[in-house]
Amino acid sequence: MKITSICVYCGSSPGLTPAYIQAAEALGNEIAKRGMRLVYGGASVGLMGAVARAALSGGGAVTGVIPQALSDQEVAFRELQDLIIVDTMHTRKAKMEELADGFIALPGGYGTFDEFFEILTWAQLGLHGKPCGMLNIHHYYDHLLAFLDHSVHEMFVHQPHRDMILASDDAGDLITQMEAFDKPPVKKTAWIHAMKNELD
Repeated sequence: MKITSICVYCGSSPGLTPAYIQAAEALGNEIAKRGMRLVYGGASVGLMGAVARAALSGGGAVTGVIPQALSDQEVAFRELQDLIIVDTMHTRKAKMEELADGFIALPGGYGTFDEFFEILTWAQLGLHGKPCGMLNIHHYYDHLLAFLDHSVHEMFVHQPHRDMILASDDAGDLITQMEAFDKPPVKKTAWIHAMKNELD
């Protein structure tokens, strides 16, 4: 599919090892190299600041979306030419979805998990057909991906929905996977109807 902009969810912390910052910079560089726009949470700190600075350094376009409350705490990337300040976290997530053709989770904490799984749920429900990927740097998401496989085994996640999560430890490979993602996700409602038919 044609991707002109990628939304990146990631931590406001740099993490324990330099590998995380290096991965954020590599992703920002890759997005810029491919002529894509980076859409992200608008902060200047941690992996968020690293991915934005790398994209800018590579000549790429960057759009930050940040709630007023966080902007007031002076974490906003003020040097961005395209910084959108919104009223709430919910508005922020909706705006980022609107602006992006695909979504990548770098390592991060609760906010990153929340944003990624909400956008993945929207895809599961058929609200969008955009690719969602995890950049699994330093084995950060290994246990989470294994847990999702366990969820499939225990029949709480349907395999086609599990398959919607693309993953790689390389930024270029992950974006290439996203560009090859041309099938819309299976809607959750279809699975529910199938399960009902099995029980009848």
